[in-house]
Parts: sequence; structure tokens; C-alpha cells
Amino acid sequence: MVPIVTFIGWHDSGKTTLASQVVRHLKQLGYQVAVIKSTKETDIAFDTPGTDTDTHRKAGADSVMLVAPDQMVLMTDNRGQSLTTLAYRYFPEVDIVIGEGFKDARLVSKIEVFRNSKQLLREQVSGVIAVASDEKISGDYIFRLNEAAEIASFIEKRFLQAAGKEGDHTTLLVNGSRVPMKDFVQDALAGTVRGLVGSLKLGNNDMRTIEIRITLPQSS
Repeated sequence: MVPIVTFIGWHDSGKTTLASQVVRHLKQLGYQVAVIKSTKETDIAFDTPGTDTDTHRKAGADSVMLVAPDQMVLMTDNRGQSLTTLAYRYFPEVDIVIGEGFKDARLVSKIEVFRNSKQLLREQVSGVIAVASDEKISGDYIFRLNEAAEIASFIEKRFLQAAGKEGDHTTLLVNGSRVPMKDFVQDALAGTVRGLVGSLKLGNNDMRTIEIRITLPQSS
């Protein structure tokens, strides 16, 4: 399962700058990184100089997705898919997905970036594992806004080194939502599908990944 960490904070809190710097450090450490950004703005030019998505690309992100009310780039309608669904569906082969926004995402680790300690999102949302601010604040895993390298190291130790790049090898999405499966269920499903595909005699025994999309007929 691809780990996901999203940076949250109020507008102009500095989360884009900090997140892009963390992406740059993770790339320097040798990891494949994708970025998914959420925004409430519309009619946004994607990947043009000066935009947030351009900032992430220049930081070295392998993939960048913009999620806005009127579009997702990959230029498609926004179907309201969750951050985890987007990560599993579009970026299954990266080492980590860095989000920006998505403060209400369920079961996703979040790093809050703020400049005003009187406006804390961690008191309103779940999953905040660390904060980044130049304000004086107490708690575990407190970082300054100029400590992108330290935050990248924190993410590496917590989500990448500990996982050992293992974890789920079979992912099942039903109606866009990931279905958790125990290891033996993953093995059984993967073995069954691999056996069926192998029986088709496609002339390619070097199978590394198999993707299946099934659309069930609607009952009348």
C-alpha cells in the first residue's frame, strides 16, 4: 500500500513551499514521489510558471495531480474520489504520495502548516501527526518552517524505512474505495488472477503487474 502524507493549513500558511521542499529532499534520498494537490479555485492554468503545480514539478515530483472543483488534471471531471483512491488508482508504483490540502481525508496522515497558533486545524480534523510552524507551540513532532529536510527524514523513518517497501501487493477497489484484505486473501486473489491470465497464453511469461477493471451490469 502506497503511504500517503498530506500537508494541510490555511491559505498562505506556506504549505506549498514547505511541501515542495520536502518533495525535493525525498527525491534526493532516492524515492519516487507523486503529488496530489486539492484546491477550491476554478479555471486554473495547470503547470504554468509560477503556479503551485509548477513548483512541485520543479521540485522533482515524478507525477503531479491537481484536484479542483471543476477539473482534475489529468483533464477529467472530478468524480469526488477520495485522496486514497486517487493515490492507489493513479500512482501505485511510487514510493510515497504527498498531498496538499485534503484536511478532511479519512485515515490519512497529515502535517499541519500554520503561522497563527490561534487557528489550528488539528483541533478540528483527525490524523495530524506533526506540525510545522515558527510559532511557539508544545507537542510531539514540532518542526520549524525551514526544516524541510528534517520533515523529509521524519517521513522517511515513519513511512518508508519502517515499511521496507513491502506491504500490500494486491489492491482491490470497489466503487472507487479500497477494500482492506489480509495477506492470505491477497495471495489467493493474486494467484487466481495470475493463473487465469497465464492460461491465455499471451506469449509473455514476464508478468510483473496485472490490472483488471470490471463493470458489472446494472440490474433492471
